[in-house]
Amino acid sequence: MPVDASSSTPVPLPGSLDPAVAARLRRDASGLVAAVVQQHDTREVLMLGWMDDEALHRTLTTGRVTFWSRSRQEYWRKGDTSGHVQHVRSVDLDCDGDAVLVTVDQVGAACHTGTRTCFEAGGPLPVTRPAGEGATAQEPTAQDPTAQDPTAQDPTAAIEGDVP
Repeated sequence: MPVDASSSTPVPLPGSLDPAVAARLRRDASGLVAAVVQQHDTREVLMLGWMDDEALHRTLTTGRVTFWSRSRQEYWRKGDTSGHVQHVRSVDLDCDGDAVLVTVDQVGAACHTGTRTCFEAGGPLPVTRPAGEGATAQEPTAQDPTAQDPTAQDPTAAIEGDVP
């Protein structure tokens, strides 16, 4: 690696991930870190992808999110074929170094199925808790309309004035 003569500090090669960033990553056996993608203004979690050093470098330097496709074994820049582009707003490394949080301005659907998020496409799973572990009944999920609107269970409640 080239060295800056004025400070004897290693200088990353063009097209390579900064060594200081690379040193902080804890990659899986395939050399990848998880990349959680979140809409910058709503904080909505859009999707999960995978990045190696080159994909992270491209994401940090181009303003567009690039992933490593585990199934196709190639890089893919989100939106190149669909037009559903992810413009990078920030990238944060988690405490263990094995995941990054990429905040973006999402254009169009984030999921290849055409839904806004990959989690919307997958849908909620039932969550139950052992007795004594918090709530006694299953709490409504974010997908459950009763979670936000108490009249969703009984639409006549609002008319009859039974909603607090």
